[in-house]
Amino acid sequence: MSGRVGDLSPKQAEALEHFRERIQDILTQLPAQHDHFLLRWLRARNFNVQKSEAMVRKHLEFRKQMKVDTIVSDWRPPEVIEKYLSGGMCGYDREGSPIWYDVIGPVDPKGLFLSASKQDFIKSKIRDCEVLQQECVLQSQRLGRNVESITMIYDVEGLGLKHIWKPAIETFGEILQMFEDNYPEALKRLFVIKAPKLYPVAYNLVKHFLCENTRQKIHILGANWQEVLLKYIDAEQLPVMYGGKMTDPDGDPRCRTRINHVGPVPPSYYVRDHVKVDYERCMIVKRGSSQQFDYEILFPGCVLRWQFAAEGADIGFGVFLKDRKGEWKKAAEMQEVVPSQRYNAHLVPEDGSLTCERPGVYVLRFDNTYSIFQAKRISFTVEVLLPDHLQSLQTNRGGGEPCGS
Repeated sequence: MSGRVGDLSPKQAEALEHFRERIQDILTQLPAQHDHFLLRWLRARNFNVQKSEAMVRKHLEFRKQMKVDTIVSDWRPPEVIEKYLSGGMCGYDREGSPIWYDVIGPVDPKGLFLSASKQDFIKSKIRDCEVLQQECVLQSQRLGRNVESITMIYDVEGLGLKHIWKPAIETFGEILQMFEDNYPEALKRLFVIKAPKLYPVAYNLVKHFLCENTRQKIHILGANWQEVLLKYIDAEQLPVMYGGKMTDPDGDPRCRTRINHVGPVPPSYYVRDHVKVDYERCMIVKRGSSQQFDYEILFPGCVLRWQFAAEGADIGFGVFLKDRKGEWKKAAEMQEVVPSQRYNAHLVPEDGSLTCERPGVYVLRFDNTYSIFQAKRISFTVEVLLPDHLQSLQTNRGGGEPCGS
């Protein structure tokens, strides 16, 4: 049985009755009280009444803390988020569910994080969820049947290393967790279109925030993505740029009055020069010397991601490639992958990433050989990010073993 109204087993029907009884004291404070709404919480916890009750009570606290009941009417995101965070609601699928689009490629994660707070991002996504829930209610009234979930389209063309910047991924993970905890069964299906090679790495960073049921609703489409979308969405409800016939009133095929297509955030919006980072390691690079850290990459397509800050003065940094782990080599004896240069990491923390196109030992080298008098204290974090299908094959080989000079 599906666990939906009209398709309940005797045990599921009993669980629904029991669930309703146990939450009588808070029922009127919830967004809805009908069986369709309550069954969403039960399905999310496999009809375990106790777990469903705990989930919905926690959700009620969330609504009070974040002032969710009035967030659509009383709160407006900062201008930089309204202008430079992509996405929007546009059209309905063949079953009448609202469709939400996210256009990932042009988004400037670092520019956004330098211009607005993490709390603002989370609140803006809560607001989006509430707008979509309200639209589901309106659709239910228009169609005379229950509409409770949405279709999402993730356009990931142009997904790049800038999008897997650690602070952005961590906040995106928090948003996914918020969605899972507070909007159960609100997602019908999610189509990922135009996925580049980096997509498996990016997905692997966030998939642990998603329950198995949500993961099964994610469909990564291939070259025939337009054909697949048209199976689920009428051409009149699908923008021209995605293979349909819908345009804005002025003929815009991107439907930009409904879907926000963005670009780089102008520095005039910046309110800080860096985002605070908690580093995993710390070391001293002596005057006139360097420190190297080896990371063995077994498979192409892995990504090296680093962040570092210096104290007192600048530090040189570069990435090199060698054949064997454990042997120290001079920079001139290795293949230079990321050119070594001096960074003012004592003023603004530095971060970067590299897609490892071939296996080998990648060497991250902190260079203080040019400093005659001053040692440098370096705080840093380095990670090896794996594509989803390699997660079980490579553990963090190398682990960043140091080699000094």
